[in-house]
Amino acid sequence: MKNRLEECKAILKKYGQEHLLNHYEKLEEKDKEKLLNQIENINFELIKNLYANTKKEQKQGEDKITPIEYLDKYKLYDDYKYYENIGKKAIQEGKLAAVTMAGGQGTRLGHNGPKGTYDIGLDSHKSLFELLCDSLKEAGKKYGVNIPWFIMTSKENNKATIEFFEKNKYFGYEKDKNIFFFIQGELPMIDTEGKILIGENGLIKEAADGHGGIYESLVKSGMTKKMKQMGIEWVFIGGVDNCLVKMVDPVLMGVAISKGVTVACKSVVKANPHEKVGVFCKRNGKPNVIEYSEITEEMAEACDEDGELLYGESHILCNLFNIDAIEKMGANPLPYHVAFKKATYIDKDGNLVVPDSPNAYKFEAFLFDAFGEVDEMAVLRVKREEEFAPVKNADSAGVDCPKTARDLYKKFYNLD
Repeated sequence: MKNRLEECKAILKKYGQEHLLNHYEKLEEKDKEKLLNQIENINFELIKNLYANTKKEQKQGEDKITPIEYLDKYKLYDDYKYYENIGKKAIQEGKLAAVTMAGGQGTRLGHNGPKGTYDIGLDSHKSLFELLCDSLKEAGKKYGVNIPWFIMTSKENNKATIEFFEKNKYFGYEKDKNIFFFIQGELPMIDTEGKILIGENGLIKEAADGHGGIYESLVKSGMTKKMKQMGIEWVFIGGVDNCLVKMVDPVLMGVAISKGVTVACKSVVKANPHEKVGVFCKRNGKPNVIEYSEITEEMAEACDEDGELLYGESHILCNLFNIDAIEKMGANPLPYHVAFKKATYIDKDGNLVVPDSPNAYKFEAFLFDAFGEVDEMAVLRVKREEEFAPVKNADSAGVDCPKTARDLYKKFYNLD
């Protein structure tokens, strides 16, 4: 331990982060071990560069943004059955796995626990996890196959998530055979001077690295290797907070296979030209998602000859990947985006600081930043009322909240 401590001191001195060991001697032995592990696993060069980027003026590049082609699922006509049969065959052959990103807490919903454990208020009182599991079991029964379910948790909620599944007997899904947990990556939070923060527990304060960390987490955790051993070729990735997410969709699978692409995504048409959502596009000829803040008013309102918005396909975090594409995307970290957040921390004198305004930088990667790794992808427009009922805000917000999700769910399943 002494040698490790000296090595950590040397690393911290090199990067001006010596304060991380200020309270080391006050920690219990197990926490001393955790802190040294954290220090040894931090990419300080990356943190240094990320901090430097916060000081640079973020300029919009001279990227050429153009519309992307899409298919409307309900205007495929004769092709619908063609795509459906191709996808159905692949699903029945056991080539599909589902991944749910469930690293968040239900704080914004006033819920104390992992977001996936939240009850949206149905008469059944089923949690988001159980609603998603129900749809997987239903699909498995329909196609005569078990769909392996991989759940990405965070360090913060991993234990509580697994305990919730154990308590509920995995909702009838087979543990260790059809359900697997892995943990999302994290990055330290830093203050406005570039110093890494110490959390209330005396350890380095870390935050999840965004949904773009999914690829690297799948690879590093050995999950892609496990999938390949199971004969998986296609992986659907979605969020835990969409209670209508359709993880098993033979039409989406069929489109991807038929068109020979390694990525296929679902979209819903924007509710209005200025809805604050990211939309699919091509950036310098490559597939991409452009944030609403990057779109000019003219682009937002532009329509084609049929009156359809040129930039109207919203990214709803419903994406299908060939497993080789995931491994390629997970080989290197994606670019990180910075967010300025409020973070409680312990200062160098051991005082607890509870800020009333943002005081720290958090770094996140976005899943769609990896789309540029492929030359082509398929976009399939689906109906919002059938596949997109997210639970992101408290009911007081009136949009993307438990009430709106509950109403959509009940209407879709005829529960009224």
